[in-house]
Amino acid sequence: MTRINRRAVKAALVAALAAVTLTVAPQSASAINTVECNDNSEFLLVDWHNDYGGGWSDYHFCFANAGEWSFERPGTQWVDKIWTGNNRVQWYGDGRWQPATPIDKWTTFNWPNHPGGVRIEKIRIL
Repeated sequence: MTRINRRAVKAALVAALAAVTLTVAPQSASAINTVECNDNSEFLLVDWHNDYGGGWSDYHFCFANAGEWSFERPGTQWVDKIWTGNNRVQWYGDGRWQPATPIDKWTTFNWPNHPGGVRIEKIRIL
């Protein structure tokens, strides 16, 4: 085979292999992650508390990207505020995803701040 033919065959094989790899390789899914709370109002913002051992702690978290995040801490977690930002959001508490219809973008939910108030175990961005 001539040198030009070998190059053409190699180029065709590389192109075919790349095409197969792109169609067979799994695509990575987006996953929710915590981000620094700053002046960016597009993030999901959650103000919540953890009651453990007779005392409680305050938390202020921001999230980006679709997916679920679990409030994995010992004790009971309750939420005071959810700002959806540029996201549709639900939280998991009392054994179900709430509300049944996700909270729309650019919406604030506020609840009274008292231990054991509105339970939250997970949050998800749809």
